[in-house]
Amino acid sequence: MTAKKLLRVLAGEAVWPPPVWLMRQAGRYLPEYRALREESDGFIARCTNPDLATEITLQPIRRYGMDAAILFSDILMLPWAMGHGLDFVEGEGPVLPKLRDAAALNRLSLDRVPEMTAPIIETVRRVRATLPESCALIGFAGSPFTVACYMVEGGGSRDFAATRLLSYAEPVLFDRLIDLLVEATIGYLSAQVAAGAETVMLFDTWAGLLPPAEFARHVVEPTKRIVAAIKRLHPGLPVIGFPRLAGTQLGAYAGQTGVDAVGLDTAADPVVAASLVPAHIALQGNLDPLAVVAGGEALEQQATAIATAFRGRPHIFNLGHGILPQTPTENVAALIERLRSLP
Repeated sequence: MTAKKLLRVLAGEAVWPPPVWLMRQAGRYLPEYRALREESDGFIARCTNPDLATEITLQPIRRYGMDAAILFSDILMLPWAMGHGLDFVEGEGPVLPKLRDAAALNRLSLDRVPEMTAPIIETVRRVRATLPESCALIGFAGSPFTVACYMVEGGGSRDFAATRLLSYAEPVLFDRLIDLLVEATIGYLSAQVAAGAETVMLFDTWAGLLPPAEFARHVVEPTKRIVAAIKRLHPGLPVIGFPRLAGTQLGAYAGQTGVDAVGLDTAADPVVAASLVPAHIALQGNLDPLAVVAGGEALEQQATAIATAFRGRPHIFNLGHGILPQTPTENVAALIERLRSLP
């Protein structure tokens, strides 16, 4: 049996204290990352430079001894690799061309992906070779619906209305986009696994925007296809899914997609989530990132309550969303220390 706590949980074991890693644990809140950022030429350059991306991925492992490292990259690097324009603007986030018609869809190419993502795959290889034996390596991609949201909308949005409207008004076009992203994601994740990723995670940040029928069509079914393909290509490889804000649709997601673990957002009630998700499927989450910013008693109480609520079933301690840039590093250290000392 593996000594890596995260992989033991993904195999269905209830481990105490639970393994811990944090979404966006590598990046903008770390002073060592900010120093490195000043020496590099933009976010895409950092993602596609194996020297830099390896160093960034390893920074929180050195500082905190997390139970898992997650590749430093972004969910939008896949559409970028397919030929869709992408820029990251300071204070604004990602900016992309708006994909609203067949001509824009036809310009995307799967053939470009292996060459364009080769530096990212090299980062996976280097990180795996460098990690401590107790630390697992997580590869990842965005889920097709969430990636489509950014491609159609042209960037971030509060409600991604243009994307949802396109899915209703032009279902054939939207389904073609989802199908293309499914195929691209399978190849991209498979390459990460071949390079050393020990589990992969699918981020569906905007899944909760959809009503049940559309959730089944655009979240559950594409995820099911990706998971089935990855497990066929890499038997036994565990997959984590994160259908953010899925609410009561967690049960359908967990039961139908084939994932081995389900990430919970901050709003998910541990008791309700545990009742919706089959007991053999691990749960991951779900501390409020602002509690880590606050620190002190609020952090200790919330962290202890979440870990205790999931005790006795497979659980990976994490945040309910990504770590915030203003998070004090000493508060993250206090969180890890508290979790490791749970009686």
